Amino acid sequence: MATPEEAKLDVFLAWLQANGVQLRGCRIKYCDSTKGYGVFASGDDRDGVLMVVPLDLAITPMRVLQDPLLGPECRAMFEEGEVDDRFLMILYLTVERLRKNSPWKPYLNMLPTKYNSPLWFTDDEFLELKGTALHRATQLQRKQLLSLYEDKAKGLVKKFLALAEDSESDVCFEDFLWANSVFWTRALNIPFPHSYVFPKEKDDQDADHCEENINGASGQHAEASTSIQEEKVWVEGLVPGIDFCNHDFKPGATWEVDSSGSTTGIPVSMYLVSALQEPFENEKEVRISYGNKGNEELLYLYGFVIDNNPDDYLMVHYPAEAIQSISCCDAKMQLLEAQKAELRCLLPRSSLDHGFFPTSSSEKGGSSKRGADRGVCSYSWSGQRRMPSYINKLVFPENFLTALRTIAMQENNISQVSEFLEELVGSEEKRQPSDREVQAAVWEVCGDSGALQLLVDLLQTKMMDLEEGTGTESFDAELLDSENLEQLTVIEKGQRESDGSTLQNVATRNKWYAIVYRRGQKELTRLFLREAEYALQLALTEGN
Repeated sequence: MATPEEAKLDVFLAWLQANGVQLRGCRIKYCDSTKGYGVFASGDDRDGVLMVVPLDLAITPMRVLQDPLLGPECRAMFEEGEVDDRFLMILYLTVERLRKNSPWKPYLNMLPTKYNSPLWFTDDEFLELKGTALHRATQLQRKQLLSLYEDKAKGLVKKFLALAEDSESDVCFEDFLWANSVFWTRALNIPFPHSYVFPKEKDDQDADHCEENINGASGQHAEASTSIQEEKVWVEGLVPGIDFCNHDFKPGATWEVDSSGSTTGIPVSMYLVSALQEPFENEKEVRISYGNKGNEELLYLYGFVIDNNPDDYLMVHYPAEAIQSISCCDAKMQLLEAQKAELRCLLPRSSLDHGFFPTSSSEKGGSSKRGADRGVCSYSWSGQRRMPSYINKLVFPENFLTALRTIAMQENNISQVSEFLEELVGSEEKRQPSDREVQAAVWEVCGDSGALQLLVDLLQTKMMDLEEGTGTESFDAELLDSENLEQLTVIEKGQRESDGSTLQNVATRNKWYAIVYRRGQKELTRLFLREAEYALQLALTEGN
């Protein structure tokens, strides 16, 4: 007898076939409760093409605007700029989930009913993120989503369901939250042919206005080329079938768009193609890459983390609101703007390999190209400040150090910067110093020690917040020891003890995700703090 998962899959596969999807060298199978469904090689691929999906089947903003039920009102809101394309798709998914006779039912039934991103965490699970940037970001996101639901989405969904007259239940916030999670975990950025996104309409003015909204609302771009037929418009959308591929660092496949049909025989289609030199081994899972993402982004968007993630990063920022309380804030704000300085930065784990304490043996003793980023600050036209000996070892972005340098400067430094810039520009009429020249002048006056001291303070504060929220890095390591991991694996596989009860007092999967993420944040904070402290010591020694 088929399991519920197998029964849903059979219906979905029939639906894919009816809609022109071809599984040429793969099959979709149920993996387990942690991964859901996945794509697996069937051993009979043709020229590496594993799956072909006509893009007519994709859920896109164009699909919503063309929908007989939602289309007219959504188009009016869209053209007036009241909603963006992402909201349209999330609204569409919410409505279709609640319809009894939705044509998307076979696909939507395959999707998880709940997700593992922090938006879905229980109160106890959410406490495991306390002190992290993700804890604060999730609180803000949930508040914004709830406001959007109450102010706009709820009324629209009820209206559309009343028009459809086939809703299964009344809408609630969890339906909207589910649709939001479906979009963010599955949407791809697809290069559509221009003519597909903007077909010729009788009213060219309305078509131009619609084009302007789609390009602007999603933040996408049209890629110009030699002819209108070759021009691409990047649009976010869900592609049933291909979106069941799971993530891997070293993907075995990629997806491509076949506009003409020359590769697949199906015009305007997306196809999954092998990235391996040898044919896929039969029954091997076919995975794609979601991109080089740290655990913060993976957990926030997709609801999973990777232990010892090589793409992990630390986000450090100076609060913009705090600038209002520092001395000479107006003058410093002007200098920050003139230098195009950044008040936040992402510090990737990989950058540590170029620092004072390399974490990769292959980089030890090697030179770094990071000094090129600091070119404007590595010389002194007045001869008052020498090039730092550590310039090629700093792992912190110059635009961020520029901001900290400016914030930390003394009141008399501001007039000194102005004098240097006047000397530099000289008698050149109406010429404004470039951002690079302003950066150089600020470094000439301030050096690095003030910025590095402020950076050390920021990293120390970050570590205090992390440890106050959830304990030390070593405490997290103890929670993630082999015994706890083994017990967690048993529970996630649905295994039982001999008396039929599940193991007790073991972290849930979401708690494990949270602990892995926060431990990584503490480790990176410790490592980057060590880099900053050593750089500060050298700067003070060298008079910088």
